[in-house]
Amino acid sequence: MGMGDERIKLGIRLDLNLKMRGQILINGRSQKLAFGTSAYVTQDNVLMATLTVREAIYYSAQIQLPDTMSTAEKLARADDTVREMGLTGALDIRIGGRSSKGISGGQQKRLSICLDILTCPRLLFLDEPTSGLDSAASFHVMSRITSLAAREGMTVVAVVHQPCSEVFELFHGLCLLASGSTIFFGPASTAAEFFASNGYPCPPMRNPSNHFLRTVNKDFDKESEEGLPCMPAEEAIDILVNSYKSSNTSEVANQEMRYDRAMIGRNRPGFVTKTLVLTRRSFVNMYRDIGYYWLRLAIYARSHMLMFIATLLTFMAIGGFPSFVEDMKIFRRERLNGHYGVAAFVISNTLSSIPYLLLNAVVPGAIAYYLTGLQGKIEHFVYFALVLCACTMLVEALMMIVATIVPDFLMGIITGAGIQGIMMLTSGFFQIPNNLPKIVWKYPMYYISFHKYALQGFYKNEFSGLVFQSNLGGQETVSGEKVIVELFQVETGHSRWVDLAVLCGMIVIYRLLFVVIIKVIDVVKPMLLG
Repeated sequence: MGMGDERIKLGIRLDLNLKMRGQILINGRSQKLAFGTSAYVTQDNVLMATLTVREAIYYSAQIQLPDTMSTAEKLARADDTVREMGLTGALDIRIGGRSSKGISGGQQKRLSICLDILTCPRLLFLDEPTSGLDSAASFHVMSRITSLAAREGMTVVAVVHQPCSEVFELFHGLCLLASGSTIFFGPASTAAEFFASNGYPCPPMRNPSNHFLRTVNKDFDKESEEGLPCMPAEEAIDILVNSYKSSNTSEVANQEMRYDRAMIGRNRPGFVTKTLVLTRRSFVNMYRDIGYYWLRLAIYARSHMLMFIATLLTFMAIGGFPSFVEDMKIFRRERLNGHYGVAAFVISNTLSSIPYLLLNAVVPGAIAYYLTGLQGKIEHFVYFALVLCACTMLVEALMMIVATIVPDFLMGIITGAGIQGIMMLTSGFFQIPNNLPKIVWKYPMYYISFHKYALQGFYKNEFSGLVFQSNLGGQETVSGEKVIVELFQVETGHSRWVDLAVLCGMIVIYRLLFVVIIKVIDVVKPMLLG
């Protein structure tokens, strides 16, 4: 039910049929759009629910606008954009989402547009920008976009759902498609005349866009809404397609498409600026989203003992998966529009999560550690807390990878839980290493399970240096090192710090794997769709 290809300014040839294959033809050749050249406002509102409108637009301005602009200039640009979209009264209201109320759907749509017109891109794609807006709001939003496009020299390509007459009159260019064929592509003011000349005049007092869609809609070919026979839309489509191909309008459009114009990229903020802003934004989001870390903290504080707390803390990190999925949606939208790259996202997400992960490791870790009477020296507890923090960071990275491959909420939780379950089973706790089946379970699963290194580090941290005396009252003693070697089959050829170093290395590998998967998906997905 979409219609419309609004072009404020011609001069760029766009083959939109290649969109599903991840390509855009500019002036007849495949070309990657430079930063600042284009922006894409999706139909769905992908926004960070915990931020206020002011915070969302300010953070976005600092991410997108170049370092040559001062902070005051960036915020002034953001304020101007907010006024353009009529959101001044909602600046200090949180956006809201799945668990909390916030601004309305129409305000979210206007905010989504705000975020992507901050840089005044040369080419702006709008996917149903009037969805969720009433007729008055639709007209005001589209008229302001039209004014902005004329003032900044932008080209706007919009797919509009059932536009009212006032919105339709704002279109300078119109593209009508049916069954993959072009019915009309030219000035919107001449479309009604084109239809009339082919035997499909627009009745008086009817919205032209409704008439066009009704004429070429073949979903209801058998009967009209009044129950009377009507001319099949398939026949109307054939007549209009053939008429357009031989019309002067088609020739003019083809000539305009051949006009060449260089696509000029725009300056962007530096990597450090993006990373710092993303870190600050992510930190605020994690602080306000109760499901990200706070809910897990309340659960962790009731846990005890080495294996139990190690597995529970890491396993319960799955509770943050819904927040990961929302972050990934925002990341995909902002990366699609060239706001920042994968590296900046990974670094900022890691830095902003460290304080919360330390808190989730130290508080419940201290309760479990000292209540169970483990070694009381501070260096032993510090190591214990560092290992817990490393494990939770590993699971965070793992769930980010899962969210990339399996974006569905339920399937993602099942997948993440399944991976962790296998790693726990092969960690050497439920079955000592020498008893694990050699194929698959020991090689390679035992050695790639991060629980193995966490447990062995814990065992070395707790048992090394201890001496146990026989319960029978004799003089026979057993060293802690002998216990962990013979009973737990711990590898003592390296120190506990090597185990911690392996965990840290795995964190880096998981984060790099996330980057690689994103890059591979960029290459493979268009091939699969094609």
